[in-house]
Order: sequence, then structure tokens, then C-alpha cells
Amino acid sequence: MEARAMLRAAGLYCTAARLAVVDSLVQASGPIKPSTISAQLGTRYDRVTVYRTLDSLVHADLVHKVFIEERACHYELAHRCSKTQCHPHFTCTCCGHTHCLTQLKIPMAQSPHLGFIVQRQQVRLEGLCPDCA
Repeated sequence: MEARAMLRAAGLYCTAARLAVVDSLVQASGPIKPSTISAQLGTRYDRVTVYRTLDSLVHADLVHKVFIEERACHYELAHRCSKTQCHPHFTCTCCGHTHCLTQLKIPMAQSPHLGFIVQRQQVRLEGLCPDCA
């Protein structure tokens, strides 16, 4: 699906910044940092615009915050995830590349502790990818 159609389906205006950020996420092979998106967009949009745009896309459930690494969130399109569970990710400890494991199904965790309610589950696995193994 193209960026304009995704934004319209989410009920968002098709601003130039939103179109550019969604295009960056569509082209990405996996979750990416806002700094990577900013670098791809060059001087057209500052980092504040990229962060605000990502926040609006997260709020509209078009994009998910996938995980935090080195104090930076990684983002990806939400089209392969549900509201309660994101597909698992595998990060290679050698090359650092993160792979989406969309075929791997992991049951939703149930908290054994009284009073804790699991609302969203994200699983990130680490190890060696086939190229580094």
C-alpha cells in the first residue's frame, strides 16, 4: 500500500512530512531509528518534525514503537502487528541488523502476579544471523 493511501486509511492528513516519513518506513527492511529517518530525508525536515510525525503516526496506530536500544526507539509500520502484540524481532549481536520474524508465532504472556495486566507484548531475540553464524 502506498503512503498516501495508508495515511488516508488512518484518517490522517497527507502532509509532506508524513508522506516522507511513511515512505522511509515502507522502504526500510526492518525497524529503524528516527535519526536514520532524519538522515534519509536530509535537510528537508528537522529532527523535531520527524519525531512529531512519528508520534502522530503511532497515535493513529499506523506505526509502532518496536523496542528501545541504546536509549533510542525503533519504529516500523504496524501493518504486520495487532494492537496487543507485535511480531517478534531478531537482532544479530555481531552485525547489529534486526530482522522481522513475522512467521514466528509466540503466545501472549499471562502475568502470574496479582494485579498485573499485560496489554501489549513485544519480543526481541538476540543471537547470530545466518550471515554471521
